[in-house]
Amino acid sequence: MRRFVFLVVGLVLLLLSSDAALAQCSMCKAVLTSSRDAGFIRGYNIAVLVLLLPPVTIFCSIFIVLKRHKSQAEAEQSTEKD
Repeated sequence: MRRFVFLVVGLVLLLLSSDAALAQCSMCKAVLTSSRDAGFIRGYNIAVLVLLLPPVTIFCSIFIVLKRHKSQAEAEQSTEKD
């Protein structure tokens, strides 16, 4: 648990200390830089975050299922040894 807390704190510090990420394709960046509408730019950034949610959710779900399966297998092995 302690390693997890250090990992989370490290990632948060890394994200807060970094400059703006240029993760958009060149066409998206050109549209955003040519637009002066702050609402459009904010909406675009929110849309990117919304599109990021399904892959993250799927990855976390798979990770949780595998972790539970591993702990169940370890529990069964320990009861078989006794």
